[in-house]
Amino acid sequence: MKHSGYHTQFGGAFIPEILVPTFEQLEAAYLEAKADPAFWAEYKALMSSYSCRPTPITFAENLTRHFGGAQIYIKREDLNHTGAHKANNVMGQGLLTRRMGKKRVIAETGAGQHGVATATMAARFGFECTIYMGAVDVARQRPNVFWMEQMGATVIPVEDGSRTLKDAINEAFRDWVTNMDDTHYVLGTACGPYPFPDMVTWFQSIIGQEARQQMLERVGRLPDRAYACVGGGSNAMGLFSGFLNDKEVELVGVEAGGRGRGTGEHAARLAYDDASIGVAQGYKTYFLQDRDGQMQDTHSVSAGLDYVGVSPILASLHETGRVRFEAATDDEVIKAMQLTVRKEGLIPALESSHAFAQAFKEAPDLSPNDIILINQSGRADKDIFTVADAIDDPKWKEFIIRKAAQYQSGAQGGH
Repeated sequence: MKHSGYHTQFGGAFIPEILVPTFEQLEAAYLEAKADPAFWAEYKALMSSYSCRPTPITFAENLTRHFGGAQIYIKREDLNHTGAHKANNVMGQGLLTRRMGKKRVIAETGAGQHGVATATMAARFGFECTIYMGAVDVARQRPNVFWMEQMGATVIPVEDGSRTLKDAINEAFRDWVTNMDDTHYVLGTACGPYPFPDMVTWFQSIIGQEARQQMLERVGRLPDRAYACVGGGSNAMGLFSGFLNDKEVELVGVEAGGRGRGTGEHAARLAYDDASIGVAQGYKTYFLQDRDGQMQDTHSVSAGLDYVGVSPILASLHETGRVRFEAATDDEVIKAMQLTVRKEGLIPALESSHAFAQAFKEAPDLSPNDIILINQSGRADKDIFTVADAIDDPKWKEFIIRKAAQYQSGAQGGH
């Protein structure tokens, strides 16, 4: 059955007429693949041989003891190839691109993880690849930019607007309009015009399918609560989709609280009630916008959670009450990450650390019989500059200054 593209009132495909045939082609390819059991089998086999799936669930014994409340389990998406859940979506879209006979892929990226994953997929499948990235994010995610370029991708810094994720998305759409015959746009999250929210959720649902089965096998029952960070919403939709029909599992999405409620420097669309319903970037959802519908600047210590909108599927789940939304501030996130590193030797990305922060707030008030599951959607290798800066680590500062001095003397010696 053809999907309307809407989840209650959210979603749709508000696209220029010139892109309609491209979207129709994509929808047809997606629905055909979804109806073909051989496609999902090929996808699972690829992820198993290339990206460490199924990723395990880890019992956080030390954190559980530390908080003295609920048992804490962690879904380890950080163990995917390229270090985050992003590989699930891009490898699936890579198979779909090949099925459509296209030779070039483009993508937008904020934290850089989606860019690295797309560049990896392009190398694996032999596609030409261009990545659009806000200039601000290029500066704060230099290690990821380096690896994208090493894999043969062209990285284009976007200088428009706030020079972050929303601006990179706009540029990627401009590219697609002029190159749609041979190019597929590998949208990185469960947002944008239909079929992207549904298609990205489908590929990411492998997280929730595995997690549900693993909890039943490991502890004999489902968790009482499942936590995931929410930027656009792909890792959250991935985890939550495994439990949507299990009403006894409370689903908690954690947004970027930035510098806190009322500061105007955050990206909490649903938790702080600062967003309003609008249409932008091809779909209808909650956006952080002013009265004229102009998108507002956002802030987060995490480059991957500062998006102005949110998945239309999550907006719908918010309105129906199936998912509870909370926000974690930058300070809470850094502390949660440090505690997890110290207690468990796990290094959650700043994005994922939002989910940890909220779970840590709630775990002590639950009983030892309660079980919570946190999605560690990525690892923090990419965040080392941001984290070292945030905690004001003196040894790191000294290292950077020394390196800068070496480069400076090398540059002067070369003239």
